[in-house]
Amino acid sequence: MGVYPLSFTFVSTWKGVTEHMRTYVPRGRETEEIEQGGGWFVVDAAGLVMGRVATRIARILIGKDKANYTPYLDCGDHVIVINADKIRLTGNKLEQKIYRHHSGYPGGLKEVPAKRLRPTRADWMLREAVLGMLPKNKLRALRAKKLRIYLDDKGLLRHTGQKPQLLAQ
Repeated sequence: MGVYPLSFTFVSTWKGVTEHMRTYVPRGRETEEIEQGGGWFVVDAAGLVMGRVATRIARILIGKDKANYTPYLDCGDHVIVINADKIRLTGNKLEQKIYRHHSGYPGGLKEVPAKRLRPTRADWMLREAVLGMLPKNKLRALRAKKLRIYLDDKGLLRHTGQKPQLLAQ
């Protein structure tokens, strides 16, 4: 075994990334511009898989698809989902997926299969999938307000003033 001298020092020639590059932090008016920039998008969910649609919607609500994305600012866009009743579940999820909620009282666990919920509450099923993909922080409620889900395409008529853009499939 070798013996190290007492005055052994390690000199690194490579400087770490954190020493030279600082994280860009928007301040002042720029943060207001980032938070105000709320575009409107339409997603037609007819025939699409629920989980895949939910991930795309969550990314838009968070604002991760933008160049000026900032994790602690609400820089996402508004999303309108139409034809939620025609959304598709893959595999055996229609028979096996169970939605649970508890009343808070002993024995108050309610279990409802997706097969029973889908005809009437498909919009709620999609909302639960999207909200489960949003970060659990203080911005979650603000981002959830920007999501509007309709069972058919008649709900789109309510938002013609916002001039929403159809999102490519």
